[in-house]
Amino acid sequence: MKRYFETEITRKSARDFLRYIGPGILITVGFIDPGNWASNLAAGSEYGYALLWMVTLSTIMLIILQHNAAHLGIASGLCISEAARYHLPKPVSGFLLLSAMGAAVSTALAEILGGAIALQLLFNIPIMYGAVLMAVFCLVLLKSNSYHKMEKIIIGFVSIIGLSFIAEVYLVPIEWTKAAAGWVVPSLPHGSLVVVMSVLGAVVMPHNLFLHSEIIQSRQWNLESAKVIERQLKYEFIDTLFSMGIGWAINSAMILIAASVFFAQNIVIDDLAQAVSMLQPLLGNSAAILFATALLFAGLSSTMTAGMAGGSIFAGLFKESYDIEDKHSWHGVLLTYGFAIMIIFFISKPFDGLIYSQMVLSMQLPFTIFLQIYLTSSEKIMGKYANSMKQKIMLWIIGIIVTGLNVMLLREMFNL
Repeated sequence: MKRYFETEITRKSARDFLRYIGPGILITVGFIDPGNWASNLAAGSEYGYALLWMVTLSTIMLIILQHNAAHLGIASGLCISEAARYHLPKPVSGFLLLSAMGAAVSTALAEILGGAIALQLLFNIPIMYGAVLMAVFCLVLLKSNSYHKMEKIIIGFVSIIGLSFIAEVYLVPIEWTKAAAGWVVPSLPHGSLVVVMSVLGAVVMPHNLFLHSEIIQSRQWNLESAKVIERQLKYEFIDTLFSMGIGWAINSAMILIAASVFFAQNIVIDDLAQAVSMLQPLLGNSAAILFATALLFAGLSSTMTAGMAGGSIFAGLFKESYDIEDKHSWHGVLLTYGFAIMIIFFISKPFDGLIYSQMVLSMQLPFTIFLQIYLTSSEKIMGKYANSMKQKIMLWIIGIIVTGLNVMLLREMFNL
């Protein structure tokens, strides 16, 4: 009898956990996107295992920030963009949300461009045509699916990407002692700051903070009892930790592959197509096909989440939550993809476009972080769930680190 009740409790806990899983996976695809691929391949091929620590640090910061953003949605029933519009002066919220829209466009640019590169590699479709195909296909998916269906589609895509990279790591000779040191020992090799910042921007992405708060608030847990809210906070953290852990493993795998295959042979990657063509003779046809297929699915899944984020941010300007049937959300998606496609037409070197798009994200990130700190520390907005002093200190430390790295980047770029 005792064993029966223990089994039932275990089953109930598992069902509860699965009920809350999903938002974190949607966010995970945002930082295993084609922009990450470019940043990670550049990091691994130029600096070997030396910049693995940045993936670790970025992922730790990401877990704290994403949990905090979700905390806002659970406790207040508002996403970041709505809360900013309701609780900040209009000019201030307008500036912050428009800059966040810029980040969503920059993200979509990388996702669409990466998917287009994959289509060219797999089917020889020109980049421009591939970019338009990617945008149109993702528009159709977004217009015709609910969040619940979207979560299932994206979980499927992430599974394919993860399996592809597990297979890739199995094929290459990793120096695990150097990798272990790289994960935990910070270093800044000469000239590496642009790549470091692109890795940061590729992992801790502003649009993902907006999107996570949007997805969570759409479930409207705040309208139920305090017990339900606290259970949701607990399971959401497990979901975030689990999902971001998957992202850390996949991002690390990209650097490991680049370090073991390219850095070891003094080959610096400056083109995703070059990466595939180099992998083919070194590791065989299967590695190149796996690489291109995973890139396509990464592009598709992250293009959808970038569109959702753009729609959510734009809707927030009108004090609305994301609803693809509403004109403001739909216009936000169209603007996000439309501006991204326009910029792609003017990019002469796709790989550089991917790298610098991620750097742009890192430069917008402090604005979103400090906005989030303000919102989640307010008792007026969060009630008893406002940030504790410990949480405020952690968030401020992250904000200061990110701002400091951006200042260092600007000084290097302008030789100050």
